[in-house]
Amino acid sequence: MTSSLDFLKALRGTLSEERLELGVPLAPMTTFRIGGPADLLYRARTPSELAGAVLAAKEAGVPYFLLGRGANILFGDKGFRGLVIRSEVGGIEFLDDATVKAGAGVQTFPDLIDATVTRNLGGLHHFVGIPSTVGGALWQNLHFLSPAPNRERTLFIEEVLDSAEILTDEGELKTVNVDYFEFGYDESILQTKSDIVLSATFRLEVTPLDDLRRVIRENLEWRDARHPDLWLYPCVGSIFRKIDGIGAGRLIDECGLKGLTHGAAGIFHKHANIIVNLGGATANEVCYLINLARDTVARETGYELVQEITLVGDF
Repeated sequence: MTSSLDFLKALRGTLSEERLELGVPLAPMTTFRIGGPADLLYRARTPSELAGAVLAAKEAGVPYFLLGRGANILFGDKGFRGLVIRSEVGGIEFLDDATVKAGAGVQTFPDLIDATVTRNLGGLHHFVGIPSTVGGALWQNLHFLSPAPNRERTLFIEEVLDSAEILTDEGELKTVNVDYFEFGYDESILQTKSDIVLSATFRLEVTPLDDLRRVIRENLEWRDARHPDLWLYPCVGSIFRKIDGIGAGRLIDECGLKGLTHGAAGIFHKHANIIVNLGGATANEVCYLINLARDTVARETGYELVQEITLVGDF
């Protein structure tokens, strides 16, 4: 069996051993606060470091996983065998009065949203309260159902994306426009190709500050009424994809599963499509509830729930 030292030897000469950390717990790096250790962890702080780490892992044949905020994933209890590359690529640069460029590791909330709102720029402010990095936002086509009357619709990050700098699956550095990503609901080409986002540029609109603050307040109030406080109830948001006209959470609730617990994992009492960590939950306990909800809804309603979160590593 390949060990962490074997992976370390394979990467020797391509990545600095001083920057490679062994046996690092992954739980603190995710919003779920769940997950075993990574064999190796490398923190990439610049676009060139991020690209270099990915290329080094590919060349050495070392399994790798690119980690941002850890907001839509569940790591297994046994961790990840190989190299976890933590994207910490920062930098926010305003290119003109309505265009901003941000590194892949920049947090959309609060960092990027705060920076743009300060300049009276609207577009990204709709995603207030959602934990994500810029790279992660593009990977999943970050979205939010706007709650206010007369504008109740799902808003997507693709609507404000202008272009992005990527490292392609073939190892080429290039700039691509929004159409390249083939965005869908919770989908992008990044999920089927091994392209890596290094930075992204967003085209925003000058908006009165009072309007921006009103939307931010409304969206946060809507989220606070339905979603857990991550400090109290670590989670990854919705477990299953939206079912138009019905809602995955409503189906789970109708099956009587809201509030059910298994070990230290529980189906949230306010929103049945969210599973929370009640304190020391394991990945296997979460998976039990995921499977229970899926099987129960299929048996009692005939609807098939499609998982939204990504399971990573060894369970």
